[in-house]
Amino acid sequence: MGIPFLSVSRRLRRTPFSEGVEQAGVRAFTVYNHMLLPTVFRSVEEDYRHLKEAVQVWDVSCERQVEIRGPDSGRLVQMLTPRDLRSMLPGQCSYIPIVDETGGMLNDPVLLKLSDNRWWISIADSDLLYWVKGLAYGYRLDVLVDEPDVSPLAVQGPKAEDLMARVFGDSIRRIRFFRFGHFEFKGRDMVVARSGYSKQGGFEIYVNGSDMGMPLWNALMEAGRDLDVHAGCPNVIERIESGLLSYGNDMTDDNTPHECGLGKFCNTQSAIGCIGRDALLRVAKEGPVQQIRPISIDGDPVPVCETFWPIKANGRTVGRVSSAVWSPDFKTNVAIGMVHVTHWDAGTKVNVITPDGPRQAEVHESFWN
Repeated sequence: MGIPFLSVSRRLRRTPFSEGVEQAGVRAFTVYNHMLLPTVFRSVEEDYRHLKEAVQVWDVSCERQVEIRGPDSGRLVQMLTPRDLRSMLPGQCSYIPIVDETGGMLNDPVLLKLSDNRWWISIADSDLLYWVKGLAYGYRLDVLVDEPDVSPLAVQGPKAEDLMARVFGDSIRRIRFFRFGHFEFKGRDMVVARSGYSKQGGFEIYVNGSDMGMPLWNALMEAGRDLDVHAGCPNVIERIESGLLSYGNDMTDDNTPHECGLGKFCNTQSAIGCIGRDALLRVAKEGPVQQIRPISIDGDPVPVCETFWPIKANGRTVGRVSSAVWSPDFKTNVAIGMVHVTHWDAGTKVNVITPDGPRQAEVHESFWN
């Protein structure tokens, strides 16, 4: 039997950059927010090395925007998250856990405040639009909630700033981390933020209008020829080294922000109005009984982590690994796991039950990158 392939239909949306992605020789996709997200171009390791050394252009259109605008928009956004947003100003981005009434994680997006009455939620992989629409209707809020024709294009890597300056001008260099500005491309206003799903530095361009997708893609590729620009994508090795969590992989609505190590983004006492506030107050008081930790796994490169791998100690299950991969730079298998409080201290030795059998492993205090 051959390798199964993905049948494409209108339910699985192409992106404004799909033409460029295919011309660049994409080798694999995943499905994210009902869209195609590239996962490999040359190879996972080659893409990883290039990301750390040069500059890549990523089609991350799958990071759909939930736009909230209107007089009650600020109230609605605060209802979604335990992070206190009262001091947030237009032009700022914030990483926010979004929770339900039980305190369970529904998403971990980047929030952009465009004005006092207009916000974008740049979402991870879940149908958050319907949750937000439901709250707006149920509470009879004076807001409009919609998905605009805005598609993020990321420029990531150590040479990202030089490439962006060539296309948008040197003023792009003045954007601070997790801030954004408005820049023109071919007469169209674009929101550009210093952010991205890597720790290598870079920007996310919120491309205004699908018709601008390929013109901008081509402009970046042409301007970056001598910078060794390549098409790229979020890289699993760099992601795990950096401790960047993947919603749906490393956490779901069964987990609270505190279990996911996101307690510092929960101002539960002051974030009055958050739907899950009462539940999270109890969690904060009692403390989580499990929490995400970085884990190194001994031995040869592990296989792809397609299911949870049990973490064992003295014959007892004390957690699970959700993401794992071989790190060429650190010469070990790096992993993200949810570990019970009895075994989450740095230096704790455990066993991880991989598809190839048990492996010795160690819990760490911080991620590698």
